[in-house]
Amino acid sequence: MDRLLRAEGFSKAFRGKTVLKSASVWATAGRVTALLGRNGSGKSTLLRCMLGLMEAHSGVTSFDGIAEERPRLRRLARRGLFFLPDRNLLPRSLRFGQVLRAVESAHGVSGDRARTLSQFGIEGLERRRVSQLSGGERRRCEWALALLSGPRCIVADEPLAGVQPNDRSLIADAMREAAAGGCAFVVTGHEVPELLDLADEVVWMVAGTTHGLGTPADAQAHGQFRREYLGSEG
Repeated sequence: MDRLLRAEGFSKAFRGKTVLKSASVWATAGRVTALLGRNGSGKSTLLRCMLGLMEAHSGVTSFDGIAEERPRLRRLARRGLFFLPDRNLLPRSLRFGQVLRAVESAHGVSGDRARTLSQFGIEGLERRRVSQLSGGERRRCEWALALLSGPRCIVADEPLAGVQPNDRSLIADAMREAAAGGCAFVVTGHEVPELLDLADEVVWMVAGTTHGLGTPADAQAHGQFRREYLGSEG
């Protein structure tokens, strides 16, 4: 299976404390990779290092066959990667409609705006300032923006955190639809049942490194993963 995105061999330490030790993750067109691990295990650090938002000590990011030892999100974005951080994607001082128009002006929007806003139940929010949106509304707006940009790959850090169950279902359905259309995903989070239900494959981060566990069924059958992660967080 060809992997659209590969991040391999990333290491990172803060003030002498090792956070990443040769950690890797990947994304395949039409599939969802769930990067799971305890709080503080280094998931967000790996994402930020592989996208060039944080300097790593080692590691290579390859996107669509082009390898970069010093990746930059701007370059990756031009080739079709969209990064959805765990917070603060949308400028709080602007109205959501202004953000949409800015993206359309700068990058173009390939999706059907009306359909996507309706899909996320946010068609009445374009006049609202981002600062006036609830956490769930803001997250749904961020996902709409991500999908409207027509990405080939979405890297999402904690996409379901703080989101109500009904909103989680909207987001999960939209991700499945986008994956069916060929989009590749890497997602993190601690909403284990939802992420295992959504994922095609699981990467486990523990002790600063990563282990590809295969399908969610394979992961749940993995003794160490079940004992050390699912036993307390599943």
